[in-house]
Amino acid sequence: MGNRLFQEARQAVEVAKYADGKDMEGLVDKAKNAISSAYANTTTAEQQQLAELQQELDQIKTH
Repeated sequence: MGNRLFQEARQAVEVAKYADGKDMEGLVDKAKNAISSAYANTTTAEQQQLAELQQELDQIKTH
């Protein structure tokens, strides 16, 4: 089945990537929290993917 927290973090980032307007900042923050929650319970490969997702969120916030 996979790591539930990891999957939730990926989904939260996808939602944040397609958000606009006033909801975007809250969704980005929610996705960052999901990444943080998932990080401790993931494999090294998943941690790398979470780092990449974090970079995507950082790009969203700067645009």
